[in-house]
Amino acid sequence: MHTETSKKSRQMLSRLLSAGIVIAAAVLGLIVLHSTNYYPRTDDAEIFANFIGIAPQVEGRITRLNMRDNQFVKQGELLFEIDDRPYQYALERALSEQAALEGQITDEGRRIAALVSGVSVSQANIQGSQADLTRWAAAVDQARADVANAEQGVNRAKAEWAYTNNNLHRLEPLLEKQFVTVDQVDRARTSEVAQGEALKQAGSQLQLSQAGLQSALAQYERSKAVLEQSKAQHEQSIHAVTTLEPLVNQRGARAAAVKSARYNLDNCRVYAPFDARVTNLTISEGAYTHVGQQVFTLIDARVWWAIGNFREGTLQKIMPGMRADVYVLSKPDVRFSGVVDSVGFGVTPDADVFGTLAPGLPDVQRTLNWVHLASRYPVRVRVKEPSPELFRVGESAIVVIRGH
Repeated sequence: MHTETSKKSRQMLSRLLSAGIVIAAAVLGLIVLHSTNYYPRTDDAEIFANFIGIAPQVEGRITRLNMRDNQFVKQGELLFEIDDRPYQYALERALSEQAALEGQITDEGRRIAALVSGVSVSQANIQGSQADLTRWAAAVDQARADVANAEQGVNRAKAEWAYTNNNLHRLEPLLEKQFVTVDQVDRARTSEVAQGEALKQAGSQLQLSQAGLQSALAQYERSKAVLEQSKAQHEQSIHAVTTLEPLVNQRGARAAAVKSARYNLDNCRVYAPFDARVTNLTISEGAYTHVGQQVFTLIDARVWWAIGNFREGTLQKIMPGMRADVYVLSKPDVRFSGVVDSVGFGVTPDADVFGTLAPGLPDVQRTLNWVHLASRYPVRVRVKEPSPELFRVGESAIVVIRGH
């Protein structure tokens, strides 16, 4: 009797234990299903960071290499130096050419100032010549008036001499007949002689006036010649005056050459553009670098991401700004906090499902997939306060989305 009771108890316990296991499995399944639906998770993730290739902007021999492979460098830290002597010489040559141009501009400015002064002098000579011409034109007019007056004086003297001469010849026959006195004849002869002298003086005055006219005309013609010569010199001076514009226009080119030479000289020293990790360093001091030729890579250590590939059915529960947990396999027991930056919107189509897009009509394969796998889209999670020693590009990771 006791044995039968004990057997029934064991059977009851087995049933209860089985029921408990089934219930626990169901509850655990519901919990996992709820967690999977509301807290998406993937172990198909990798650590990623931006990286750039460092290439010099000038060519030359590397004289100093200030880092080693996989070294962490700070922003502004010197990475390497290129032999700067050719670029120093180029800068000195550009500065010399710029200084020579400024000296040439100064000298040309002085020459132009002298030519402008010559123009002013020639203008003053023109004004003086014009004044002389006006003065001698007035002198010619005055001389012509003097000649006209002298001619009138000669004509008047001729008339008076003719009168006295006729009067003398009229009185001389009357003296023999004693119709006139000797005194009257003497006075008539004296008057005739005086009028003759006056006629001679008037003739001399006429000749003198004519000579003055000729002299004034000669001076007038000379003044005209001087005026024409002054005008010709003025025109020549004006044409000789140049401008500084052709030289001044070269200032921009000279300044640009100096800036370019200084820019090349500064680029002989390459500095870290941000906090970074040096990688793929395969050169040493003495190597010759070329412009644009990559010499090593810098991994941007400021921002790290975990890029996880999530099934398309869970993407509707993932939004930018959500909190996330990130685990790296090199230290799986350490949890890093992150935030969702973006959710991917495109992946390369599967040729077996979508076919091939080619010129003409789409090429769709006649296949039947009994099991249809869900597509996966990348979700970028930015890690907060990443460890510089643990995070490496391409490292495996686990991403769990925690929601808002």
